[in-house]
Amino acid sequence: MLGLEVKKRLNAETRAYAAELLDRYGLGAFKNYYPRQLSGGMKQKAALIRTLAFSPELLLLDEPFSALDYQQRLLLADEVHSIIKRGGYTAVLVTHDISEAICMSDRVIILSERPARIRKQVEINMGSDTPLERRSNPLFREYYDAVWSEFRLAGERQQLMPTENANTQKGV
Repeated sequence: MLGLEVKKRLNAETRAYAAELLDRYGLGAFKNYYPRQLSGGMKQKAALIRTLAFSPELLLLDEPFSALDYQQRLLLADEVHSIIKRGGYTAVLVTHDISEAICMSDRVIILSERPARIRKQVEINMGSDTPLERRSNPLFREYYDAVWSEFRLAGERQQLMPTENANTQKGV
């Protein structure tokens, strides 16, 4: 509620909507808890709910699972994916985890080093599986290899032109 209050958007309607989101996504019973009393996954869900309370047109998820252990990452990815799909949200997920990018996305955009430019886009077409189910989809390996090969190529280019990259880095 603090975010809504700071932005001067806290009113009876937004308060009710935030409470509805907490209930819908399983955190209603924890609405009066302090962050230190919540698990890592609950904190991440609470952060997403805080964002959704603003009814955004676009969600920016910057490394949303990085503070979680592997099992929690997998479970929360399914939940977040479900929230995004059911809510009809458009989301941009920033991650360094290739598997996570493939499992959570319709499209993976690979950026170059600074200054960042789009190097390649990979369309992901694995149906409506959950992120966890996508990991066992036969196409998963093909998508993973396509994305990983782009990083390998970038590494080879960097080794071939170390002086140019060093000079480029100094200018940043």
